[in-house]
Amino acid sequence: MPAEWEPHAATWVAWPHAETTWPGCLADAEREFETLVRALAASEQVELVAQSEAHAAALAVRLGALVDSGAVRLHVIPTDDVWMRDIGPTFVRDGEAGLVALDWTFNAWGGKYAPWQRDDAVAARVATLSGVACERPGFVVEGGALEVDGDGTLLVTERTLLDPKRNPGISRGHVEKLLGELLGVRAVIWLGEGIEGDDTDGHIDDLARFVAPGRVVSAREPDRSDPNHEPLEDCARRLRAARDARGRSLEVIDLPMPPAVRAGPDRLPASYANFYVANRAVLVPTFGAPSDGVVLETLRPLFPGRTVVGIPSRALVRGLGAVHCLTQQQPAAPLQFGVA
Repeated sequence: MPAEWEPHAATWVAWPHAETTWPGCLADAEREFETLVRALAASEQVELVAQSEAHAAALAVRLGALVDSGAVRLHVIPTDDVWMRDIGPTFVRDGEAGLVALDWTFNAWGGKYAPWQRDDAVAARVATLSGVACERPGFVVEGGALEVDGDGTLLVTERTLLDPKRNPGISRGHVEKLLGELLGVRAVIWLGEGIEGDDTDGHIDDLARFVAPGRVVSAREPDRSDPNHEPLEDCARRLRAARDARGRSLEVIDLPMPPAVRAGPDRLPASYANFYVANRAVLVPTFGAPSDGVVLETLRPLFPGRTVVGIPSRALVRGLGAVHCLTQQQPAAPLQFGVA
């Protein structure tokens, strides 16, 4: 599985449409999502999923020149929701200068939100549209649960990959063997609990992200009274004790958490770690807080040659996800970039 910073042929996204996901704020979520799409289109090809031909026609009018120029291509794939990181395929290299799309079984994060049958069919459809061979491993996992360095190391959390509502009776050893074969990884680093409000049970893309082989950013909450403090401290401890596939200790860089973002009394899973690395940009969720600027400045030197861009996400996170959750990269075929 290539690292996210390796060249992309495109990024797949799906336009927000479910009032149940964004109750009372769908229009605001759409506006923030449009900002994301426009920033992506300035960096690489965008493959945008619409719900119907009529929806696609409306989006073509809304996005105008981006669609007319081909920078954004529209596809009709009916979905239950739009978290492309989890419902789209995970693309891997097949060792023969091509790609394979892994079509994980999707069961709405352990059966939380019915129905999910249309979402479970998305990955195979994306593979067909991409012209990429598809393989269905028969294993329940979401793309937001997987973080690789492109050099043989995988970050995961126990709460998601060992969840009995996803894969009953599965063992840690079985997970490591299966993902080793499918993703080409040789070392799996296990982290623990997720952040408050995360309905995925603790996806890695809210906790810790590789920014280079041997280097990882780790979300941190210094306030000891905050419910996120101890889980994030535990993550940082585990990362500092870990070794990657080459036997290296990891350089762990602190990434601040935003102040609590709430919908009524409920804490939302707002995390700056939910950024997306595009070809020429790094798109970072922002929440209208002073810490936004601190995080953007922290990430800029870690991604030389890319523009670090804030994407307003206070409405998007009402749906319990943000920038990384909404995107799925299609890596460039290796031979396009001279990679054997």
